[in-house]
Amino acid sequence: MYVMLQTLDDHKPTWQDRLATPGMVIRPKADETFEIVYTLKNTESWDMYTEVLEKFLTPYNNTIQAQKNHECTPDQYFVQDDSGDVKNNPKRSCQFNRTILQDCSGLEDRFYGYQIGKPCIIIKLNRVIGMRPGNDGQAPYVTCGAKREDSDKIGDLAYFPPNGTFNLMYYPYYGKKAQVNYSQPLVAVKFLNITQNEDVNIECKINANNIPSGSERDKFAGRVSFKLRINSI
Repeated sequence: MYVMLQTLDDHKPTWQDRLATPGMVIRPKADETFEIVYTLKNTESWDMYTEVLEKFLTPYNNTIQAQKNHECTPDQYFVQDDSGDVKNNPKRSCQFNRTILQDCSGLEDRFYGYQIGKPCIIIKLNRVIGMRPGNDGQAPYVTCGAKREDSDKIGDLAYFPPNGTFNLMYYPYYGKKAQVNYSQPLVAVKFLNITQNEDVNIECKINANNIPSGSERDKFAGRVSFKLRINSI
């Protein structure tokens, strides 16, 4: 047992059940449900969502990112290989500044559009050690749309960063111990004129030229579904 333990790397798992397609998570999320439901005139019905977003985004404040993380070169992987038996640890992490999220950053509008029926959601990919999501310099990107029965209700969307991209410089991820200050890249989606007083079932998914879509085994890999309902009265 002692000999076996000496062969383990504290910074990188020896074995991992690597996913071909990473999962997706949205914020805000109320408890364990995938529903965002609120009434415009009832502040208490939506302030919990804005509080969740504010708490979630605070570590992404530009001043915090500048203190902890590196200003990387965009549009290329930030590779930090070890040199033989010499471990390149701790590894640096790239800054993801909150201002990148623009209208959904909460800096200009601390209510994230919820008070006017133009809410923001934040999307992140689950961390997968070593994953390089995109070949030939093509960054992965997020697209959202309504389920077929609600296709005429979703209206226009705005993505931040533009085109909903996860920049390549945030990959590969080396693990929690090796990359202690890692800040996951985010994509924000703002619903500009979604139909009110009706349920709108929405699905967002990751698109990349080397990430397969969900399989029969896991149809929800690389995508997340949720319900959005904004009541005007």
